[in-house]
Amino acid sequence: MTQTLTVRSLSGPDMLRASSFSSSLFRAPSLLSLSIKTLQRSPIRSMSRWSTVPMASVSTTPDQKVDASSSIPQEKHPPPLQISKRLEKFKTTIFTQMSMLAIKHGAINLGQGFPNFDGPEFVKEAAIQAIREGKNQYARGYGVPDLNSAVAERFKKDTGLVVEPEKEVTVTSGCTEAIAATMLGLINPGDEVIVFAPFYDSYEATLSMAGAKIKSITLRPPDFSVPLDELKSAFSKNTRAVLINTPHNPTGKMFTREELEAIASLCIENDALAFTDEVYDKLAFEADHISMASLPGMYERTVTLNSLGKTFSLTGWKIGWAIAPPHLTWGVRQAHAFLTFATSTPMQSAAAVALRAPDSYYEELKRDYNVKKAILVDGLKSVGFKVFPSSGTYFVVVDHTPFGFENDIAFCEYLIKEVGVVAIPTSVFYLNPEEGKDLVRFTFCKDEDTLKAAVERMKERLKKR
Repeated sequence: MTQTLTVRSLSGPDMLRASSFSSSLFRAPSLLSLSIKTLQRSPIRSMSRWSTVPMASVSTTPDQKVDASSSIPQEKHPPPLQISKRLEKFKTTIFTQMSMLAIKHGAINLGQGFPNFDGPEFVKEAAIQAIREGKNQYARGYGVPDLNSAVAERFKKDTGLVVEPEKEVTVTSGCTEAIAATMLGLINPGDEVIVFAPFYDSYEATLSMAGAKIKSITLRPPDFSVPLDELKSAFSKNTRAVLINTPHNPTGKMFTREELEAIASLCIENDALAFTDEVYDKLAFEADHISMASLPGMYERTVTLNSLGKTFSLTGWKIGWAIAPPHLTWGVRQAHAFLTFATSTPMQSAAAVALRAPDSYYEELKRDYNVKKAILVDGLKSVGFKVFPSSGTYFVVVDHTPFGFENDIAFCEYLIKEVGVVAIPTSVFYLNPEEGKDLVRFTFCKDEDTLKAAVERMKERLKKR
């Protein structure tokens, strides 16, 4: 069933729907209140939080009494947190919450998708060299020329498309900023944007900032295929764009050529744009990645979003980019100019070196991840999960219901506190959290020993109820 969310001032029924995830979190208060408690318990307090009643001159005469209470600091209640209406439904991201809980409980973090191993030495050395060469001031707003060229070269090698690096490539501070710049630069308030649930949580937040009307098409297990009839009915005269993530986070699904061609046909028929998040394009295990922009008639209406972090295990560098024809690049660059303006200069130089890595690097990357994937998938099956196929990314989605918990939030909290392993509840990736309450996501972007240790903990401590 197609789901719609109009992002405006939230009140009445909209507020009820928008707060549905928040309501579910009340069943697991530590997940909701962690960030607020952290603020309240912070040892650093403004002096304005304390007021002391001024003391009169105090006599040392023994028979005079001093009102001791007059010198006791009186703590004031902190002011309420303030946030704009378009963002008030959003809490601290689930990734931050789960990572903080992992530290608190000493749990093995198979939740947030960052590797616990380092990126390649040749890329790190390139960054060090760039710093030593004095490449440390603001970069050109839309990218260091060498990186723009390297992105264009890689795109040509992968898709066969020739793009102009100076006019059609925009370097951003990670793909998340590329997403935000695309939404803010090309979407107007009231525009309809179609997304596929479950979806990366920044999509909804950035579309909210843009004032978009979100239409959600749910991909359902076991294969998370696109319901094409439902998708077709979701398009309207107000549809501005469709947002696609392939390979897909969190499910690991890779959109098939048939699905992409059907989406392309609907975009052309309805004069809609396509925004494609392809950050996991080098982690395609069971089929070749297909870029939407490479399909006939689609480059002129597509913004392709990508980044360095996932492919080179350098997520902290935050180097991303958007590739689009000049008439779409203009909007992306205008938004980018007022979001971050420019991205880390030495890291851009190193990213250019990375993107020119030989094909053998990407082949070895996939071999290594296939081994990690096998350890986790086989382990999860042996523990008793129903594991759904993952053709790309470094994520696996499972059905947790064999263990008897009412929803994904309750299960994940138990898994952290009692088992010592972190997973991500997928209900946060849906407009209607109920659709994801039976599923959780694990990541295998960890070293083999960590994955094996997590599996052993689950075998020992996780029992069916």
